[in-house]
Amino acid sequence: MRAVIQKVSHAQVDVCHENGAKETAGAIAQGFMVLLGVTHGDTESDARYIADKIAHLRIFEDDAGKLNLSLKDVGGSVLLVSQFTLYADARSGRRPSFSAAAPAAQADTLYRHTADLLRSHGLTVETGRFQTHMQVSLCNDGPVTLLLDSQKMF
Repeated sequence: MRAVIQKVSHAQVDVCHENGAKETAGAIAQGFMVLLGVTHGDTESDARYIADKIAHLRIFEDDAGKLNLSLKDVGGSVLLVSQFTLYADARSGRRPSFSAAAPAAQADTLYRHTADLLRSHGLTVETGRFQTHMQVSLCNDGPVTLLLDSQKMF
């Protein structure tokens, strides 16, 4: 499981409908915008690792200007959006392969489980809408962007 985490002052995800209309699926103020990708071998253990890391990452500034505070410390929220393209392979050719991304049913289950695990940490979690065309807008604060990969946890 992979997660791209951006510390944001605000973020929003809109679902784009075929008729051109947009609907806001989720929005947060200060917190993390998290793009989450799932691959074939991922399990609930991977989701737990990612959720625990997100919940406890200390990347907000304290009074001394050090990145030392977590989401809980600052009352931050999470906007979690499924992103199968995090498993794109663009090493050969010009069109990436997405064969490393998990099948939709598995990915959706683990995506929802990750959201639930984050909520179990006492965090407010907003989400995108799985398997829809979405537009994400955000203000990356810092900027601070991190990549987590549950397969590289050891």
